[in-house]
Amino acid sequence: MNYHWDWSVFRQLTINTVDRYWEWLLSGLALTVLIAMLAWVLALALGVLLGIARTVPFRPARTAVGIYVEVFRNIPLLVQLFFWYYIVPAFLPLSLQNAINAAHPVLVQTMTAVLCLGLFTAARVCEQVRAGIEAQPKDQFSAALALGLKRHQVYRYVILPMALRVIIPPLTSEFLNVFKNTAVVLTIGLLELTAQSRQVGEFTGHIFEAFIVATLLYFLVAQTVSRLMGRLERRLTIPGESGGGR
Repeated sequence: MNYHWDWSVFRQLTINTVDRYWEWLLSGLALTVLIAMLAWVLALALGVLLGIARTVPFRPARTAVGIYVEVFRNIPLLVQLFFWYYIVPAFLPLSLQNAINAAHPVLVQTMTAVLCLGLFTAARVCEQVRAGIEAQPKDQFSAALALGLKRHQVYRYVILPMALRVIIPPLTSEFLNVFKNTAVVLTIGLLELTAQSRQVGEFTGHIFEAFIVATLLYFLVAQTVSRLMGRLERRLTIPGESGGGR
């Protein structure tokens, strides 16, 4: 293959003669991290609540959450993104539709991406939390109730803190999935890292260099998160703790 490699293209001025191509990549990375973080906050908060609901004695709550989990886990993420971006706004009240139309397109696209990724990942986090709760010994729950704690207090002060320690590794994987899944938002026009890489490649003619750098940026962020979460897991590990079944 007769291909001329040139890594200096990232220092060249872009078509607007203001930015350089490496700045496009960094802006794409910043947007990727922003979307991932906001979506993760939503996914973790909602996922914990849903995971608790999956273990309560109230059957209608377990059924409703089970339906949510099955729907969001079994529909492709890209289809869900298109659903939230193209279909849902058409069924909103007219006042909300006007507000969306008046808002900046990037803001609308970003909020849609955060909502879609957050709800999609919440279904996965829910199952991790449920598994962590069910891994706790049955005696813990019974003993806490015998001490006079209310059921919600047992979850808050006894079961949930222990469960979250157990599921730190899978939660780390879920966050990394959110970070990597942000690549799909280029389909609704957001210039995140993958989209910016493609754009740099198209404008410079050096697509290989652009995507190699993007790959390295994805890898470095993922490795940083993995190492930080690994340290957190070691600090929160309780010596001699072993899971049981509820």
